[in-house]
Amino acid sequence: MASITKKRKVAEAKVDKNKLYSLKDASALVKEVNCTKFDSSVDLHIRLGVDPKKADQQVRGTVTLPHGTGKTKRVLVLCTPDKEADAKAAGADFVGLDEFIQKIESGWTDVDVIVATPSVMPKIGKLGKVLGPRNLMPNPKTGTVTNDVAAAVNEVKGGKIAFKVDKAGIIHASIGRVSFTPEKLAANGQELINAIVKLKPSAAKGTYVKGVSLASSMSPGVAVDTKSVLN
Repeated sequence: MASITKKRKVAEAKVDKNKLYSLKDASALVKEVNCTKFDSSVDLHIRLGVDPKKADQQVRGTVTLPHGTGKTKRVLVLCTPDKEADAKAAGADFVGLDEFIQKIESGWTDVDVIVATPSVMPKIGKLGKVLGPRNLMPNPKTGTVTNDVAAAVNEVKGGKIAFKVDKAGIIHASIGRVSFTPEKLAANGQELINAIVKLKPSAAKGTYVKGVSLASSMSPGVAVDTKSVLN
């Protein structure tokens, strides 16, 4: 078993495991206990009272974080030639179709988001085995299958993120960086939680939001008081 570093021990000592923090206090504490020398990602983990195995209890969607993610996302737009100029003007990092389909088939996935027009989806369908496990497959539900490629690129570059409940019933999402102020992290986190609450499946019974925690890369998690973020 790997030993715990001195920095990690000091960080864990600052987190009261028996306490539930407000989102703003948790954001401030996560900054304080961060153990990395780089500008770590800060992630929010929301445990839901749903059964992801049932189709009518899937929770997925998108939200635009008011303060962005702090990360410049690389966007690939797969489209026909008539849409390429719009995509490039909006700031897409890669634009094209057949050449990128071939690259993806060869294992290339060096992007964060893929946007596609509806007309090219039949060609992209065969890439599901490569893109699906990486959550890169364009989907109308996340706004990544659209004819308005410029708007889609602008939204992604402006802080729009996609989220989806995993097999354990948990949503994991980056809401900023350690360099953000506690106020910005809390505002981004609240925006994400609000979006998830609005998507509560009608088939979900009992407590919907069961637990919320906040953590940066390699830092201890901080438990958030769910009542404080749901009121």
